[in-house]
Amino acid sequence: MNRIDQKFKELKTKKRKAFIAFITAGDPDLKTTEDLVVSLEGVGVDIIEIGIPFSDPLADGPTIQASFFRALSKGTTVKKILETVKRIRLKSSIPIAFMTSYNPILRFGEEKFLKACVDVGIDGLIVPDLPPEEAKNLCSLAEGYDLSTIFFVAPTSTDERIKSNTKASSGFVYYVSLTGITGTQKAVAQTVVKKINHIKRFTDKPVCVGFGISTPEQVKVIGRAADGVIVGSAIVRVIEQNKGNKNLVPAVSHYVSSLVKALR
Repeated sequence: MNRIDQKFKELKTKKRKAFIAFITAGDPDLKTTEDLVVSLEGVGVDIIEIGIPFSDPLADGPTIQASFFRALSKGTTVKKILETVKRIRLKSSIPIAFMTSYNPILRFGEEKFLKACVDVGIDGLIVPDLPPEEAKNLCSLAEGYDLSTIFFVAPTSTDERIKSNTKASSGFVYYVSLTGITGTQKAVAQTVVKKINHIKRFTDKPVCVGFGISTPEQVKVIGRAADGVIVGSAIVRVIEQNKGNKNLVPAVSHYVSSLVKALR
C-alpha cells in the first residue's frame, strides 16, 4: 500500500475528503517547487500532483501551458525534477503523483522511468494521453513497483468506458468536470455531482474531481459528492501572478489554505 492508498484510508477513517493540489515542476524554478510542496503540506493539502513540463501537452489549457514554457525555458528536465523530489522527501512524506504526457516516459524508457520514480519517492502517475488500452505494459510494471496509475473519466464517457477506466485506475479515479482542457470556470454545475454519483455505481475506488475548480464555493459543492477535489490552473495562476515576488510561497499557500478550509 503506497502513500496515496494510505492517505485515502486515513481520510475515510476521519470522514474527510482529499484536497489535491497541482503545481508545475520548475515554475518559476525547482527550488520554489520544493518549497511549495512542503508549504502546501503545511496548510493541509493531502496529495500533490507535480506536472512534468512538456512542449506539446494534450489536456492543458493556456495557464498550465504557459507554466510549462516558463519551466522549460529555465532548463527544467525530468532528471532535475527527480532530483527535486528526492530533496522533498528529506522533508515531507506527502503523497506525490507525477502528471505527465507519455512522450517523456517513452523517451526516458518505461521501466527506467518507473524505477527512478520509486527511487525518489513518487507514489503515482497520471498520463492524460495514454488510455488504458495502450497502457497495459506501463500498468503492469507500475503494479510491480507499487505505483498508482490514475486514469480519467470524462462527462462524455459511456458506461463501458467508465467501467474500463475505473478498473484500470489505482489510487483514485480522476473525473474531468468539464469537456475540453484545464482551466477555471465560473460555476460548477449540479450535473457534475450527478455524474460523480453515477461513476460510483461502477467502482468503490475514490473518485476525485478536477478541471475548472477555483473557488471555495466550488470546492465545497464538489466535496459533498467526490472523495477528493483537485485544483491546478487556479494555483498555477497565483504562482504566475507572484513570480519575482519573494513572498510567492506564502501567497500561494494562503490561497490554497482558503480552498482546503472549504473542504473541511
